[in-house]
Amino acid sequence: MSQAFARLQKVLPQHGLSRIAGRAANSQAPWLRSLLIKQFARLYKVDLTEAEQTNLDDFISFNDFFTRALKPGARPLSTHPQAIVSPADGTVSQLGPIEANQLLQAKGHSYTIQSLAGPLADGFDGGTFCTIYLAPSDYHRVHLPCDARLAQTLAVPGELFSVNHSTESAIAGLFARNERLVCRFESEAGPMLVILVGAMIVASIETVWPGPSSPYNAELLNRYDLPFKQGQEIGRFLLGSTVICCFPRGTVSLETGLKPGDVVRMGQTLGRRLSQ
Repeated sequence: MSQAFARLQKVLPQHGLSRIAGRAANSQAPWLRSLLIKQFARLYKVDLTEAEQTNLDDFISFNDFFTRALKPGARPLSTHPQAIVSPADGTVSQLGPIEANQLLQAKGHSYTIQSLAGPLADGFDGGTFCTIYLAPSDYHRVHLPCDARLAQTLAVPGELFSVNHSTESAIAGLFARNERLVCRFESEAGPMLVILVGAMIVASIETVWPGPSSPYNAELLNRYDLPFKQGQEIGRFLLGSTVICCFPRGTVSLETGLKPGDVVRMGQTLGRRLSQ
């Protein structure tokens, strides 16, 4: 079934379908907005008890509903002074060492940090990574794992394969093939990558700083010098996808016992900075 699903995605007009979905998701037509929101909330059993807006009729579009803000205090940050926190709500897909420049995608599949991050990949061999999958019902804003300054971003055009477990197991180099935004930060623990990966029907990846919004037509490298605090929002997915965090050798130790399949929430400890 995984192989059949992967083959089907290869022949589908991925970008065309995503553009159509994006227009529908951004529509403020009352009948379409209401239909999409209510059907989606019912299908995925969306819990709004933690959201700032708890009435489905108060959202002005499906995108407004999908990227809903949470109530203040709904995601408390870890109090450990060395904590590296989860950037998003989701499920750990894979995590572990970056060995010989390779990151594990799924059993039998790996890909290189260079194919994922291009010119922003320097300095991460021998480090650690964590991949978090955001399901449709999850909170879809992305936050910063620790205090850091945004230094560079690389917008990478690509394909838009689904990023669920079936596709991860069937398509080699999936995350390095999909459209993505690579963000390189500088922190007390050294450089850090936070990579937002697009997927089928993901109409856009938005950031809180000015810059390109997907779909990307060509690779675009931008330089910045913007400070962010731990837990501060940096972007959001208009429909769900994946976030990958990478850290250099000897800078971060991932939490003992954290494993693929674990559900995480933004603000909880993923790892801890090592003393320099």
